[in-house]
This record gives sequence, structure tokens and C-alpha cells, in this order.
Amino acid sequence: MRTQNKRTVMAEINMVPFIDITLILLIIFMVMSPMLVQMQLTVDLPKSHSVSTQAEDDVIRIEIQKNGTITVQNQVITQKNLERELILRLGKASKKTILVQADKDVPIQQVVDVFDTAKKLGAAKLGIGVLAKN
Repeated sequence: MRTQNKRTVMAEINMVPFIDITLILLIIFMVMSPMLVQMQLTVDLPKSHSVSTQAEDDVIRIEIQKNGTITVQNQVITQKNLERELILRLGKASKKTILVQADKDVPIQQVVDVFDTAKKLGAAKLGIGVLAKN
């Protein structure tokens, strides 16, 4: 007697190659995405032409030039006299704002020193700006 082998057609889809390709593409995108983001980050400093809305009496303007010259309300002073000058200008008013405008080539440490002095003397608000080209 002969036995009959029943052969059936396999009708299932093999998913293993599909999963392999998907994982490979995922790895490629994970490796490439940080490189694409790094190449596209270019930052330029913004330029503003807006007008200040705060009263001029409440703002003390301090300008720092490229050569290190410090001016407070258009009066040239030295770094040593900055604290004394700010004490006179701030007085008893607690709502004064100090706006420090510096040339773009001024080291940031000079600006931070002015901020430290102003905060120590009790300035209500501090602002920073860039000097306009003359």
C-alpha cells in the first residue's frame, strides 16, 4: 500500500525580510538625523529698530564702547567710578531700569561686571542692547 503525502501550498507572507529592511532604515535615520540638525544651525544676532515704550526718566543708559570707554547718560566715567555714579543716579527710586548697550566687540565679562554692580545696588530691571553703528 502506498501512502499519499498531502502537500499543501504555503500561503503565508514571510515577514522577516520586511522587518530587517525596516530596522536597517531606522538605524540609518537615527545616525543621520543629528548630522543634519548640526549642519543647519546657523545663528545670527538679531537687529532691532523698535522704539522704547518706557519713560526715559526711568531708564539709566550705560554704553560700553569697543575701546572700553563707559558712558552713563552721555557722561564718560571709569570702571572704578561706575558704582558711585550708579548710586547717585538710582537714589531712593526702586523702579529704575538699567539698559546696558555695548559694542559687539566688547568682551561679555565687561557687560556682566556692569550687571553685577547694578544688581548689587538694587536696580529693578536690567536690559541689554547692542550699540547702533554710527
